[in-house]
Amino acid sequence: MSRAHRLVIDRIACTGHGLCAELLPEHVALDEWGYPIQSPGPIPGSLTRHARRAVAACPALAMRLEPARTRDAAPAPH
Repeated sequence: MSRAHRLVIDRIACTGHGLCAELLPEHVALDEWGYPIQSPGPIPGSLTRHARRAVAACPALAMRLEPARTRDAAPAPH
């Protein structure tokens, strides 16, 4: 089974080329200025290959893929 990942976009470095939405439309859309809007949640293992391709193709190097974090344990009641 593939492990889920999360896509991290550096909004300051992003220059709005739109390749991420073209290569990963299941998880990224573009706003009216061409900047990415991510779907919430992790990228499922079935889309990891596409996400890696989108990260590698970003001309501004504004994206990275990280392993999805597991939920932290709930804090102990006081």
